[in-house]
Amino acid sequence: MKILLVYPKTPATFWSFHDAVKFISKKAGNTPLGLITVSAMLPHDWQKKLIDMNVSPLRDADIRWADYVFLSGMNIHRESFRNVVKRCNELEVPVVAGGPLVTTEYRDFQGIDHFILNEAELTLPPFLEDLKNGKPRAVYASSDFPDISKTPTPEWNLLEKKKYASVSIQYSRGCPYDCEFCSITMLNGHAPRTKETGQFLAELQALYDDDWRGDVFVVDDNFIGNKKKLKTDLLPGLIDWQKQHGNPFLFGTEVSINLGDDEELMNLMVTAGFNHTFVGIETPNGESLAECGKKQNLKRDMLDTVKQIHKSGLRVSGGFIIGFDSDPADIFDQQINFIRKSGIVTAMVGLLNAPTGSRLFQRLQKEDRLLNSFAGDNMDGTLNFVPRMRYQNLMAGYKKVLETIYSQKEYYERVKTFLREYQLPLRRSFKIKLQDLKALFRSFWILGVLEKGKRYYWKLLFFSLFRYPRKFALAVTMAIYGFHFRQVVKTI
Repeated sequence: MKILLVYPKTPATFWSFHDAVKFISKKAGNTPLGLITVSAMLPHDWQKKLIDMNVSPLRDADIRWADYVFLSGMNIHRESFRNVVKRCNELEVPVVAGGPLVTTEYRDFQGIDHFILNEAELTLPPFLEDLKNGKPRAVYASSDFPDISKTPTPEWNLLEKKKYASVSIQYSRGCPYDCEFCSITMLNGHAPRTKETGQFLAELQALYDDDWRGDVFVVDDNFIGNKKKLKTDLLPGLIDWQKQHGNPFLFGTEVSINLGDDEELMNLMVTAGFNHTFVGIETPNGESLAECGKKQNLKRDMLDTVKQIHKSGLRVSGGFIIGFDSDPADIFDQQINFIRKSGIVTAMVGLLNAPTGSRLFQRLQKEDRLLNSFAGDNMDGTLNFVPRMRYQNLMAGYKKVLETIYSQKEYYERVKTFLREYQLPLRRSFKIKLQDLKALFRSFWILGVLEKGKRYYWKLLFFSLFRYPRKFALAVTMAIYGFHFRQVVKTI
């Protein structure tokens, strides 16, 4: 068999860092981990080729080469996903589709020959067996959650790694929490399932042997879902591995805010090489947090918790949501003030949407408030349900939040707040690469010469250079992120 694995084109969104990665001559921020993991589950004697449309074009010749096209994607990929299916249909090459998008919405897609739903560890093997016997079915699904300690090492060699800013890897699936707007527990369950430490380190070793150095993002739903195993097993093992290999990787991941309650865990993560984590903060309004079941964020001073995480040596990116039924009229000012005081530079403020199958989706369906499917980009200025707040007021307030927090004056001041409060680990040293120098000089030209409001950029650089010289690289990086965020806001 000749198998072409295709990852659809991601539109320019907040998390695509589309305008930021250009500064370091990269094509995309992260790699398609799911497809290279699925590839490792296929028979070893099959020929396999990967086309990530974010870094390379998908040519008709690539499609014609294949006996089957394996296609995966998320909600954000819907348009590109349909286009790939159409092209395959026209060229008469059968399509096998999986991933979060079709798992929740496969009935909405035509032209796909075989659906491999849920987690491939359970649904791909029976498809392969039926294919071998000449009787593959249209749909393969499972309500069970697999033991991911048996998941094979991703085939890193399929990636054009030089075109990415970061490589993705996974340690666990599932989250112990159950936020109403989130589809994670529906897809991956409540009980965090982890890989074995030796297995995870073997994946890192394979990535290392394939010559990757630099940023690695651990794509777990909640990396700290099993704190005990992290502290007694994975992180001590990772610390030793990093020391033995000269600390080749810097890690980022996603966690719940209660990380800030565990100083030991934060210290272990920093020692292991973690320097960044995404936290779902959602809203400073307690009633809205209670409404969506975000209990881990309640009964705490979230500003203080964020500052504790920053002081530990972990930079916080924050997710914020507007549009809850319980949001008061002043929610927009509440969000602005929280973000301003928090020093969270990468603050993604989106409109509430209901992913298909989530508890929020089910509630709104019962209330006859659903409008259409979630597009996957909650910063595109649309909702897929009828909000309680008057729509015109909601949109005007939302736009006010974005235009305020990403105005150059406000943004650069927030970077300064972050630099004051973030504790850069003393033992961490930065190796200057050619791409870093390119990014610096491009920022000089684009942000310091061409862009309006350039004085704020130069003020930040001199502030960092004279007050926090060891954080200068971070200041430049945050300035470049801000340029990307401003481009995103212009499209809303």
